[in-house]
Amino acid sequence: EGLAISRQGNFYLIVCDMQSPNGGFVWFPGGPDDRYITQYIVTGLSHLLLLDPATGSNKDLQEIITAALKYLDQSVSADYEQLIKLTKKGAKVDGGLGNLQIQYLYLRSAFKNYPVPGSSLKAVSYYREQAQKSWIKQSRYMQAMIALALQRTDDIKTAKAIITALKQNAVISEEMGMYWKDVRSGYFWHQAPVETQAILIEAFAEINRDQQAVNDMKTWLLKQKQTQSWNSTRATAEACYALFITVPPAGADKAGSGIADLLQNNPDVSIKLGNTIVDAGASSNDRNDPSSQPEAGTGYFKRSFNQDQVKPAMGNIEVTLKAPGKPAGAGSTANLPSWGAVYWQYFENIDQVSSATAGALQVKKQLFVETQSDRGAVLRPITSESPLKVGDKLKVRIELRSDRDLEYVHMKDMRAAGTEPLNVISRYKWQDGLGYYESTGDAATNFYFSWLSKGVYVFEYPLRVTHSGNFS
Repeated sequence: EGLAISRQGNFYLIVCDMQSPNGGFVWFPGGPDDRYITQYIVTGLSHLLLLDPATGSNKDLQEIITAALKYLDQSVSADYEQLIKLTKKGAKVDGGLGNLQIQYLYLRSAFKNYPVPGSSLKAVSYYREQAQKSWIKQSRYMQAMIALALQRTDDIKTAKAIITALKQNAVISEEMGMYWKDVRSGYFWHQAPVETQAILIEAFAEINRDQQAVNDMKTWLLKQKQTQSWNSTRATAEACYALFITVPPAGADKAGSGIADLLQNNPDVSIKLGNTIVDAGASSNDRNDPSSQPEAGTGYFKRSFNQDQVKPAMGNIEVTLKAPGKPAGAGSTANLPSWGAVYWQYFENIDQVSSATAGALQVKKQLFVETQSDRGAVLRPITSESPLKVGDKLKVRIELRSDRDLEYVHMKDMRAAGTEPLNVISRYKWQDGLGYYESTGDAATNFYFSWLSKGVYVFEYPLRVTHSGNFS
């Protein structure tokens, strides 16, 4: 218990350090307050309060939430005032409902004990009315947020209409569960299939209290983890929260929390590779390997074989599923879906890996030796005829090309062996109108861009050669 309290205190300190004096949160220290990041963090805090209501009495948390909501209330008021300014004189104010305003309505509805100030009521009412009128034009992600916001602010009729429309457009499969074909990954925060599925689960649980639909949607969420991945920390956090959601009992106004049987209903899997038998939790090559234990919730486990252990007979594969806790024999076969894969993996020297030429981003990296002359610093390319020496100063030049606008981009540059960075302090930087956070790690330098406009960007940073030898 003492350790839990200590960790909770550390969490509040970390969150406080990332909060600006105006109540907004930054993505990285030194950067400007970021409205989406602020709304995302406050949404996460609302989830925390649902899973553990006792945390709501914490004074530090109350101060964090109060300051953040004040910042967000002022932001939505500023949106509305700007919309009025842009509206022609005599015309009726209309439109202006974007993803940020919808996200705000959703998170704000979770804090009924933090009233909206009078100065923001008009803006909030306006955007709520816009959501009631235009929900059908929104993405599935936004429709779920609107439905929850309206349900919590007493427009139950519209909320249920949205859920009905969502269910009519869903694909229901015995194998994959319930999902939506038109939900696609993209380059913006609201184009995220796992996060979309998570909030849809919350909406169906809280509004329609549809246990079957909730379980079917959880099936799809788990299958994404089993067959692909929850591809970010944000996706993982939202998916875990959704799996903890339970359909609320009669009389409750929000979805409940707990661990459904779906998470615990994993079959026992036995795989036969030729004459080699692999069972979950009993690795033939390392019984103490943590990865050999089935992962809670998904049942995922992994076995690795070295090159000398792989035999041709292993190409004959048999898989047996057994109902959890039942001995082998008649009636023990599990009627549960499972996925697996067998694959070869090999490693390649980094200098043999070719550059990617497709996709939204293209990166070109060059290394130069920096020397001094009577004209100042001179950069010369590194060649086999001019080997590096200990003490040489290198300049890393990275050219980043983007063919479209992107948000929340992470670029990781692996550092060459035998070199050490001269920029050891991580900090926020501005360059040619682009703001980014540069973080120096043990083996790489990381660049984080909250917004990256279409164009070409060049970044440089220095290294020092510290060791001699042939590295790969």
